[in-house]
Amino acid sequence: MDLTISCFSLSLLFFIISLQIHFLVPASGYFKPFQECVPYPCGDQEISYPFKHNERPNHCGFPGYELGCDGDNLTLSMESLKYWVIHIDWSTHILEVARTDLWDDICPETHVNTTLNCSLFNYASTYPNSTLFYDCDSSPSLQPYYWFPCPWSGDGYFAPNATIENPLHEICNISVPVPFSHIEALGLPPPPKDSDDRATISEFLKKGFEITWIADTSQCENCNKSGGRCGYDWIRHQFNCFCPDGAHSPTCNGKRVRGSFPSRESNRRKKLVVGFASAGGTAGGIAIIVAIIIFIYRSRQRKKYNQSSFASRSTSSIYFSRTDSEKGNVYHGLPIFDYDELKNATNNFDPAAELGDGGFGTVFKGKLQDGRVVAVKRLYESNYKRVEQFVNEVEILARLRHPNLVSLYGCTSRQSRRLLLVYEYVPNGTVADHIHGDLAKPGSPPWSTRLNIAIETANALVYLHASVVIHRDVKTNNILLNENFSVKVADFGLSRLFPLNATHVSTAPQGTPGYVDPEYHQCYQLTEKSDVYSFGVVLMELISSLPAVDITRHRHEINLSALAISKIQSHALHELVDPNLGFDTDYRTGEMITAVAELGFQCLEQGHDMRPSMEEVLKTLKEIQNRGHDMEKSDQTDNISDDAVLLKNNPLTSSPVSVTAKWVSNDSTPNASG
Repeated sequence: MDLTISCFSLSLLFFIISLQIHFLVPASGYFKPFQECVPYPCGDQEISYPFKHNERPNHCGFPGYELGCDGDNLTLSMESLKYWVIHIDWSTHILEVARTDLWDDICPETHVNTTLNCSLFNYASTYPNSTLFYDCDSSPSLQPYYWFPCPWSGDGYFAPNATIENPLHEICNISVPVPFSHIEALGLPPPPKDSDDRATISEFLKKGFEITWIADTSQCENCNKSGGRCGYDWIRHQFNCFCPDGAHSPTCNGKRVRGSFPSRESNRRKKLVVGFASAGGTAGGIAIIVAIIIFIYRSRQRKKYNQSSFASRSTSSIYFSRTDSEKGNVYHGLPIFDYDELKNATNNFDPAAELGDGGFGTVFKGKLQDGRVVAVKRLYESNYKRVEQFVNEVEILARLRHPNLVSLYGCTSRQSRRLLLVYEYVPNGTVADHIHGDLAKPGSPPWSTRLNIAIETANALVYLHASVVIHRDVKTNNILLNENFSVKVADFGLSRLFPLNATHVSTAPQGTPGYVDPEYHQCYQLTEKSDVYSFGVVLMELISSLPAVDITRHRHEINLSALAISKIQSHALHELVDPNLGFDTDYRTGEMITAVAELGFQCLEQGHDMRPSMEEVLKTLKEIQNRGHDMEKSDQTDNISDDAVLLKNNPLTSSPVSVTAKWVSNDSTPNASG
């Protein structure tokens, strides 16, 4: 301990002395940031604004834009991945990048999804994603897929154009989306049968993909022409032109920027003052060293004591968490059912008792020995992906209790021959069934019931988000209804726990086509606002009685979100609304539908920052419902409400870029009754 403290005190002393020597060195003839921000050469390219070399000061680049130089090659680090920068086109703001971890070997030990920081970059091309699939249980029945074996994860396949509904998602346990921009130029040959095609795939991936930077660099060219070097004032959050005599804006011929960066003259005066004060500073520095040494010694003594006491406490807590996961007849606090009991409850999984068949399993109606009527979800074959699905749903639902969420009564053990989940039975089908499915009738359910469905669904999502859970598959097929048309939100197989203080979770896009947040689909960043987007589609379904995806509609209107945005922006809301709801005949209903349409439009904004939170959505829906209750039809028929004026007189300028591929939606609801 004494030796450590002595070494530390000497280090501090040398540090203080070196600072004083630094301040006594005469200033050079140029403004320091002007010298620091000279473009950094790297091979046959260079790093300049908005980028900076990762060893240069922050003010040499726009916030967030850093590049490295590995030998003669530029590198970009983003969202835990490192990319080779193959080329930079300064005129179009395009970077051509390729993943370094897949450059020499497409079989890495750790699989990481390609993700962008969407506050800094966008994809430059509109080509669909290619995907690497690993740990596949069987061979795909359709071609073209390129096969390759991996020592770490078994059989793998490469799909040049893999949409969400691609069958490889069902037979492979790991999928890694890899964007591309050069499919036409590369001209991939047809895949040879049963041939290891790693060389072709590797060549393809080395072509990379294109991204564009978002930062505004319009002022930089004029700064460079005036003899300056571009930089950024991180304090004032504005562009600076660093010139030999100081910082200017927007060029060296413009106004001097004072305060953030000292000029050459003020630098000299400051160094003279510091030089005269250096003698006194040495004595003060020694006193500071002594105080620091005492503080460090006492802190280490306290730390040793805390660690010893924590060790005994942590051992018992770890034991508790492990043993409580699955012991006896309880798993995560839920009862464990015997497989044979559930087999008997469903009459040996009688097809006549089938309630729904989704993407992850089949749901059967059953009756337990204690008389409870239940919905039993039997997951498909128990491979790694199904076990993960099973554990995920149990862990999330076991900790949630809300009147508008379906209750999970229990499950089979993870060691059971089949994975089964036991839910409360919700007898009245789904919202999808009643508005455009087998149970749909003209004008049913009425608008008041539909608005209440929206409010109860929003209430459930607010509770989920407050419990740091993102549902990730909000859709009308997952909103169950009881006899009174009260809501039970279901199917948490795709849900994710959202870390506290996190801005997003990076994960491959999953969900149902037509409901998937376009920003999540593009940038692989899941946020609470992804649920808000999906809920916006649900609102449009409640208004229109149309399905979220319909490939028989015009190709620009296959997705209901695109159709709704188009009608609202062209002031043709009446063409979207179900005519049986009374939009044109009942003034109060028309006002409420108009207000809900405006709210749905806000939920469907492409950028998540532009969307309201679920708390704001719920508050607005309740206000709309209350206004409807307070309105008297006889006094209001000749007036135009504020909501109508806002929607009709103020053009809504932004429109979401939705996923418009011809996808077929799979119903994965656990309790859908037809």
